[in-house]
Amino acid sequence: MQGMIMRSTGSWYEIITDQKEIFKGRLPGKFKLKNFKVTNPIAVGDYVDFTIENTAERTVIIEKIHPRENYMIRKSVHKTGHGHMIAANIDQSILVVTLVLPRTSLGFIDRFLVSCEAFRIPAVLVFNKTDLYDEALYTYQQDLVDIYEGLGYKCILTSVQTGQGIEDFKNILKNKKSLISGHSGVGKSSLINLIAPDLELKTGDISDFSLKGKHTTTFAEMFELEPDTYIIDTPGIKELGIFDMEEEEISHYFPEMRELLGHCRFHNCKHFNEPGCSIVQQVEKGKIALSRYESYLSMLTNEDSRR
Repeated sequence: MQGMIMRSTGSWYEIITDQKEIFKGRLPGKFKLKNFKVTNPIAVGDYVDFTIENTAERTVIIEKIHPRENYMIRKSVHKTGHGHMIAANIDQSILVVTLVLPRTSLGFIDRFLVSCEAFRIPAVLVFNKTDLYDEALYTYQQDLVDIYEGLGYKCILTSVQTGQGIEDFKNILKNKKSLISGHSGVGKSSLINLIAPDLELKTGDISDFSLKGKHTTTFAEMFELEPDTYIIDTPGIKELGIFDMEEEEISHYFPEMRELLGHCRFHNCKHFNEPGCSIVQQVEKGKIALSRYESYLSMLTNEDSRR
């Protein structure tokens, strides 16, 4: 039999079949992926083959993991040098952003986008709580939208209070598996409850892509909003953007830098303070946003851009 992993609790996995049958699955003994150092070999969104273990209790043994279209992974908090699988076979990754109460930093946004680029997953930015903006914040937000849409990232402006952008938000989720992230308090649960009230999510049920370290659980969960429309809750993502990434790779995941690679004077240019750097020249000309370049430097030097 075949099915998709809906939830992970560490040792047991909830599996749903195309016929909407639910089974509780586990792995047989030691199950490892060759040449892949991870603490959990199966992720939410994986497609698996399984055999029935106990018909009455609907428990099964997972025999095979199907090849993945993509996946997201972070550093393991328990095992050095290993990763922890977050989700697989994702259609898009959505970051809910607020410019006030709480403020989402640009460094945080850019790390999220870099990780999506690294895992080849389309990214969407949802700017929520627009009803709290004054004229200056509206102008600032539009500047940010211009930057990120200019780089090819879809941006949506939403407000739970006024209803702005709610239909747009609902439409981007339709017929997709979406990873939804964002700092605690940005309104992820409120947005989901507006478009899928039957889920009755409480505050905190859609977990935090927060880099503050207070969330330690690593169990992931998928919710079905309607047929073929899923959202994935991803608790505990603390090191998503910098797992297994070499310094020379980072610029490849900035679209505006990627197209300039190979144009620097030195082939091993890190785009920091080397003479003849085409990327630094474009920053000085205002062709590359200074905020994006500063985010790049923080990743290059491994500084904390979580604030």
